Order: sequence, then C-alpha cells, then structure tokens
Amino acid sequence: MANITASAVNELRQKTGVGMMDCKKALVECDGDMDKAIDYLREKGQKIASKRADRDASEGCVLAATNQDKTFGAVIMINCETDFVAKNEDFVNFTRNVLETAINAKAKNTGEVNQLVIDGTTVENLIVDQIAKIGEKIEISHYEVLEAPVVYAYIHPGNRLASLLSMNKTGFDEKGHDVAMQIAAMAPLALNKDAVSADVIEKEMEVYRVQIREEGKPENMVEKIAEGKLNKFFKENTLLSQDFIKDSKKTVLQYLQEGDKDLTVTAFYRFMLGA
Repeated sequence: MANITASAVNELRQKTGVGMMDCKKALVECDGDMDKAIDYLREKGQKIASKRADRDASEGCVLAATNQDKTFGAVIMINCETDFVAKNEDFVNFTRNVLETAINAKAKNTGEVNQLVIDGTTVENLIVDQIAKIGEKIEISHYEVLEAPVVYAYIHPGNRLASLLSMNKTGFDEKGHDVAMQIAAMAPLALNKDAVSADVIEKEMEVYRVQIREEGKPENMVEKIAEGKLNKFFKENTLLSQDFIKDSKKTVLQYLQEGDKDLTVTAFYRFMLGA
C-alpha cells in the first residue's frame, strides 16, 4: 500500500478543488496514483450528478460578455441548487472562465461549450468536477450568442440577470450600453411587433375579448377595442417601441435614431434566474 503523504493530498486538492478527506480517500483507493485519483473523484462526481439529476437547480450565475472587438458575444446561465454556492467567488469565476473560453472559441451552442477544453479538461468534465467538489447539481441551462457589426453585454449587479444585444452600426457605445440596461430592466418579449409570435398575439386578443365582453361593451366594438389594447401591449412589451427608461418622452427606437437615422437593434437575449 502506497504511503499517502500530506503533500500528495494537497496536490490533488489543488488540482480538483475537492476537500482534503475526499482527496486522501481517493489516493488511498488508487494506491497513490494521482491520475487515477482524479478519475476516481470524477466518477464520484458523475454518481452525485446522477443522484441529483431530478433536483431543482434554480440558483446560479448569469453572465454576458463580448470579444475584444465587440463583434461576437454570449450570455450564459450555469445553475446550482443553493444561493450560497451561486454567490461563491469560485463558482462565479468558474462561470466566467467557461464564458470567456466559449467566446474565444466562438462556440455556437451548449453542446460546443461542453466540448471546449480548459487546462486539459473538457467543460463537460469540469462540471462533473464541480459537482464532486460542491455536492450540488450543476448544469449549463442557457447559452446564446450574437454576432454582428457590434454586440453589447450587460450584467446586473448580483450576477442573476444579464442581457446581450446586437446593433447594425458601430460607434454608438453609450446607446448600446443604455439599451442593454433597458432590456435588463424592462424585459421586452420581442424586438418589435413583427417579431411577436402569432400564438402570443392570439392569446392576448382572446384575453382582451373576454375582458371587454365582461365590461358590457357592444359586440360590434369588441374587436376594435381589443386591437387598441393589443397596440398598447406591443408598445409596452417590444423593445424598439418601449418608452426609453432615461427619457419616457421618446421610444427606444427614437433614442437610437438620434445618433443615426438607420441605427437599430437587430437581436437581443435576456436571461434571469427564476424567469
């Protein structure tokens, strides 16, 4: 049986982040072989992951960022089970490291992110390592990207809410940042009314029809009144038509066009824990 030294246990802890007792047990089980001990701990993480697969991982960390020239950006949500873990600096740094690696590689989806390699290990296996270390369900629940002439990212303090948007023209950083904050604060459903799905429109119209009839309005007025309510819905829930949060006398589109008559947002994402 190999002599398991304190330095070997500490080395394994530094490599995996797992507690000292678990590291010692892994080295004992693997007769002091460091590589086998790492695999042993990873298998332990996979077993924990399997046991906790049906647990609710509703806490986590939400971050957004762009590459250096702001032509490619991504927003990610990595979930865990408790607020205690979500606020831990190591967990936030792990999420940030995954996001930065994904942006540098221009990964397009979660599957590609999981196969990226950080310090010789795939993100998929690093998540298993995190599960072994923390003892909670950990998963990438959301990951989306935008590529455009310019992309802006915003992270709300606390790392529970982030937004990402693309614009068709460069040179308007202040406006890009302002609109990214608008998206975070006002939670628009779509870019404009043309981007709202037919199902959502019909659902809203049906609600309005019921309300209007309950108010006793004449049947021949129901559709017209409902359409008026729908237009108000579009104004409140589509980004470019929303009142600009810094000046409610203008819409977001009007604010953008103050910089350039053709300036607009082309796409956006907004992720928030619990939403």
